[in-house]
Amino acid sequence: MVPGPGHSGTNAEEAPVYLERIISSPAGRPDPRSEGLVGESPAFVRMMATIHKVAPQNATVLLHGETGTGKELVSLAIHKLSPRADRPFVAVDCSGLPENLIESELFGHEKGAFTGAHTRKTGLVEAATGGTLFLDEIGELPLPVQAKLLRLLETNVFRRVGGIEPLHANIRLISATHRNLLAMVQAGSFRQDLFYRLNIFPVELPPLRERREDIPLLVSSILSRLSAARISVSREALALLKRHSYPGNVRELRNILERALILSDGHEITPDHLPDLVDGLSSPATPSGVPRLVSLEEAERQYLSWALAQKGDDLPELAKILGVSLRTLYRKIADLRDLSGPSAT
Repeated sequence: MVPGPGHSGTNAEEAPVYLERIISSPAGRPDPRSEGLVGESPAFVRMMATIHKVAPQNATVLLHGETGTGKELVSLAIHKLSPRADRPFVAVDCSGLPENLIESELFGHEKGAFTGAHTRKTGLVEAATGGTLFLDEIGELPLPVQAKLLRLLETNVFRRVGGIEPLHANIRLISATHRNLLAMVQAGSFRQDLFYRLNIFPVELPPLRERREDIPLLVSSILSRLSAARISVSREALALLKRHSYPGNVRELRNILERALILSDGHEITPDHLPDLVDGLSSPATPSGVPRLVSLEEAERQYLSWALAQKGDDLPELAKILGVSLRTLYRKIADLRDLSGPSAT
């Protein structure tokens, strides 16, 4: 309230005036045509607010979230909002690196360091100089590499495999996992000192089932990236998409839409083009049609059989969707075949 002419003194009952400042974020938008993160749900907005707090700092960030929630997109958003935005962003999927080559990939190696090392190799830490290194599925790192990563974080110094000369690193580290690292620490498979060094600023990524309000936006955004033509989605199909539980989160939604786009021949997507949308595990039914109860072990076997039928031609991608390492998936498939005989899928 502004005093008028001739007004003197202050009225104790005058209401205070508040100013609200709204700043557009280049990293997350409610526009389905935008690249990157898309959403407007409360869970999405809370996550974006957290990202904006930490992005300008140089703090180490640990992203927690289920498989398919967009951890690489979030890490890229943090990078783009940081003072390092014009420097390299290097993303590494730790679960996809052969165990005997992880150290060489991260830190590089000298010529002759091991059989096959015919030339000096620049590691990904060096490649990210001045910028951001994103280590996805960091829980998959072997203990010896964890020790070297801890030294890097504490001293900013590393050595190439087979090298003597210390090299100085200038990177910001963002790591991500879908696993419970604290439980891994207690089990002895993850270093406690490294966990606390990584967990300086944790960021939780909400699963898609906790941000269902964003599904129409995500559907529009994904379809616009998959097809240059404008593809419509029927009201019934959209209702199905909004009801699905999405154990694979946004990545699963993209796979569903990509398949539906092919089935629809580029026209309107209807429920007929969404045959695999189910809300629970596929299990044997009783005569009344109601799924019967089975053990968790049996339910896992049935689900794995169904998942292999859907995406058995791309096991690395299936391992990501299921939230396990590729080695674990191979073991589970072997167990399934042992139980089912040589004809198992």
